[in-house]
Amino acid sequence: MAAISVSTNLLAKAALPSLGSLAARSLTTSSTVWTPRKTVKDRTGKNIVFVDGVRTPFLTSGSDYQKLMPHQLASHSLLHLMKKTGVPRELVEYIIYGTVIQEVKTSNIGREAALSAGFSDKTPSHTVTMACISSNAGMTTGIGLIAAGAYDVIVAGGVEMMSDVPIRHSRKMRALMLRANKAKTLGQKLQLLSTIRPDFFVPELPAVAEFSSGETMGHSADRLAASFKVTRDEQDKYALRSHTLAQEATNKGYLTDIVPFKLPGSDKVVEKDNGIRVAPLEKLASLKPAFVKPHGTVTAANASFLTDGASACLIMTEQKAKELGLKPKCYLRDFVYVSQDPKDQLLLGPAYATPKVLEKAGLALSDIDAFEFHEAFAGQILANLKAMDSDWFAQNYMNRQSKVGAIDLNKFNNWGGSLSIGHPFAATGVRLTVHAANRLIRDDGTFGLIAACAAGGQGVGMIVERHPDGQAN
Repeated sequence: MAAISVSTNLLAKAALPSLGSLAARSLTTSSTVWTPRKTVKDRTGKNIVFVDGVRTPFLTSGSDYQKLMPHQLASHSLLHLMKKTGVPRELVEYIIYGTVIQEVKTSNIGREAALSAGFSDKTPSHTVTMACISSNAGMTTGIGLIAAGAYDVIVAGGVEMMSDVPIRHSRKMRALMLRANKAKTLGQKLQLLSTIRPDFFVPELPAVAEFSSGETMGHSADRLAASFKVTRDEQDKYALRSHTLAQEATNKGYLTDIVPFKLPGSDKVVEKDNGIRVAPLEKLASLKPAFVKPHGTVTAANASFLTDGASACLIMTEQKAKELGLKPKCYLRDFVYVSQDPKDQLLLGPAYATPKVLEKAGLALSDIDAFEFHEAFAGQILANLKAMDSDWFAQNYMNRQSKVGAIDLNKFNNWGGSLSIGHPFAATGVRLTVHAANRLIRDDGTFGLIAACAAGGQGVGMIVERHPDGQAN
């Protein structure tokens, strides 16, 4: 497969949907009885439902959460999910939690968070990691366990604490420490100390970079934007759109998935995301490139930022929800995972996942009422939109006869996205799902499509269908 960057001229004619107005269309709950236009076949025999989801406020790393440990944020989301739904913790049969940058003291963070939140020590928990789609992996793992008949009630979620990431000693220093731990005499220990060199003290810092290529995700985003001829102005306008819509959604009280967090040892209560910044376009245009200097187009303003936060959701069979008197928000229907070249197609997961999940569900692009795509970078989002609307890309890279089509941006990330709300890697999948569900309810829609890219060149696509009993509380 040829590198995408070689084919920029052929992609120049790919149409980019208009960004349209910065304001979201009016979203109000209809007073009429809602009935779906069509439904998607249940493949599991269980009619698995998404009851509700919650999250802590998403905060920029180094701010109010910086002194916490990740399991504290995770525990908070689990505890408040149970409070919001009214489901006793004892009824939860299994917990699946995601994280990407692991705290070494709590390697199975799902278990530690559950115990901290007061769940029974008889409730099994495990941790998954799949980069930015880790909580999606948690949810779909739960779908599989329910479909298999193993459980009826499962909690899934994810947490990321970028304020305090593990920093390792160099490999040479680690090897020396291990040998020193085995040394029995003072002479042996002194001999090992004599081998220390200055470079032993250089730490290994974590980075948002691909192990296989060594390239940071920001550099990949810059190359992808250049390949699809996404201009700096387009990226800045999209970033402004995301922040503007997130601010409007916040002001209108739409982000009901947020549960306030009282900081331990303080009277301060964090109640909303702190990364939303609506700045003049001129200010965004003045920022210098963050990765490819001096001519790159990705900046601090049109890229998602390092974020702390946690999320959790409750999924179960529809029958169990009826028994408990719950009003689920949506059905969890079809999902697919995709994987591409982690160098040239690192961030194109949504372009590949979208047609596959639509075909699996028997739906067309026009059937989708709410799109919720993870915004890693403005250039990444716009490149994916161009890829889906390009016959050339479809035929040469996706083994398809024709393009997927253009997404109506009036239905796209109407409450903002990761660029503005924030992106705690493993927590974002739940946020995307609950926002899609709540938007369907508020806007009388039927189907939502969730898509995200992830490190390693992977991606996910999910279809949710509004539940007749759903409420956007």
